[in-house]
Amino acid sequence: MLVLAPSWQPWFARLAVWIAIAVGCAYPARADVVTEIASLFAADSFAETEQAIGKIALSTHPQAQAILEALADRRLLIDAATKSLAIKQGAINFEAATGKPRADFPTEATVIRVNNRLRGVIDIALGTFALEASDPVKRIQAVDAIAKSRDFAALPRLDAALTKENDPRVKMALDRARSTLVLADPAGSDSTQIAAIKSLSASVDMDTLPKLRMAAQSSKPQVKQAASLAVAALERRQQVTNVVQNVWYGLSLGSVLLLASAGLAITFGVMGVINMAHGEMVMIGAYTTFVVQELFKAVAPAAVDVALLVSLPAAFLVAGLVGVGIERGIIRFLYGRPLETLLATWGVSLILQQAIRTYFGASNVQVSTPSYMSGSFEVLGLSITYGRLWIVIFTLIAFAALQMFIRMSALGLQMRAVTQNRRMASAMGIRTGRVDALTFGLGCGIAGVAGVALSQIDNVAPNLGQSYIVDCFMVVVFGGVGSLWGTLVSAFFLGIGNKLLEPVAGAVLAKIFILVLLILFIQKRPRGLFALKGRAIEA
Repeated sequence: MLVLAPSWQPWFARLAVWIAIAVGCAYPARADVVTEIASLFAADSFAETEQAIGKIALSTHPQAQAILEALADRRLLIDAATKSLAIKQGAINFEAATGKPRADFPTEATVIRVNNRLRGVIDIALGTFALEASDPVKRIQAVDAIAKSRDFAALPRLDAALTKENDPRVKMALDRARSTLVLADPAGSDSTQIAAIKSLSASVDMDTLPKLRMAAQSSKPQVKQAASLAVAALERRQQVTNVVQNVWYGLSLGSVLLLASAGLAITFGVMGVINMAHGEMVMIGAYTTFVVQELFKAVAPAAVDVALLVSLPAAFLVAGLVGVGIERGIIRFLYGRPLETLLATWGVSLILQQAIRTYFGASNVQVSTPSYMSGSFEVLGLSITYGRLWIVIFTLIAFAALQMFIRMSALGLQMRAVTQNRRMASAMGIRTGRVDALTFGLGCGIAGVAGVALSQIDNVAPNLGQSYIVDCFMVVVFGGVGSLWGTLVSAFFLGIGNKLLEPVAGAVLAKIFILVLLILFIQKRPRGLFALKGRAIEA
């Protein structure tokens, strides 16, 4: 008696069920398929039972899946005298052919025997029913399972499913699975494998390249050449995709830098204050998001997804009020003394960090991502997360709203007047002290909103703002002090440039290289990309 090694048994089990199904193909599925398999089961032979499994798996009988499940669970009964089948559920027997209760089923009926190998055959046969499932997701899962199992005998079943499939996603999965099996089949012809290579090379699936690389090692010259050409083309496409993916990551980073730097650009341009506590305003916005979310979890857990939307105005107000307090309490006494202002705001940043550590602790706090910002999707091979996409969209909306506020509101007009000529603005009756306080509060409020966005993509900790303060100053100086458009251009330029350099030079060297380029640029253009006239420049 031949005994198979354990590693070979699953392969022979899969092959057996497809051979059984293929054998069943020679016999048209008829309405009395249950009678046919009952005769096979009555033989009490594992070989006959395996043939019966193939027949019932191939048939379109409405009870086929229930019969196979009962067979696997040892609930399928057979009356050897009448060769009739019943499915046992608890104390009730049901007719296998109709599913109707049958109280008169003979008590001497026996349970149909199965061994471990047949259980594997049954599992594979049950898996084929998923190809007919109404849910497209289940059909895709079944197709992927067949492709990974390398069941070459499944090709006819995939071809049949491909001809009647209407869902484009399932159809794509079927075509990919079919091409994978054809390419991996040692008995496949050159023409069919070359066609499979062409089909796979048009796919944007990340698993395609390893499959083609394996095919490039084929002993068939034509298949090897076609696979090698496909691998080269796919690698070039992947390089382009990686560059575009890094550009997207750069846009995402640039949007965060833009939000965090816009407020600093306003305060620096209008007031000439080097605010070293600006990063802590970002931190305050992130912790405000955490507090609002915890309140929603305690009061209205079902509406926790709304917490992030409520956090936006809350973070703006909290950070803005803190900013107004800092300006009125400290900074207004230090105008015209930039070094003292820098040291004072640095001390404020340390105080705020320690206050957060004292109240919330030194470890990170958990800010949950709402359902509408979870997950990702693919576009032409690019993986785009919903969270980063919403942050980019929100940043552009916030930037447009800030531009409208500065251009169309009375405070915005006063801010621009103070920026261009503080003494003349004061002579015209503008209360420059009030403008300074509100401007500082506005800049800090925008930084707080940036903290809401950062809470979704970074760790919320007391030192959160310190990670971005240097980058914010780089963006402001590079774009031009007081210029929002310069801040926009420089934020995205630095974000994209940093992400494009990271794969080549690494994260640290990429940041150093960007800093060196910035220093060289400032040597040639001290006022940045978009120079504006303001108090800091005039001084």
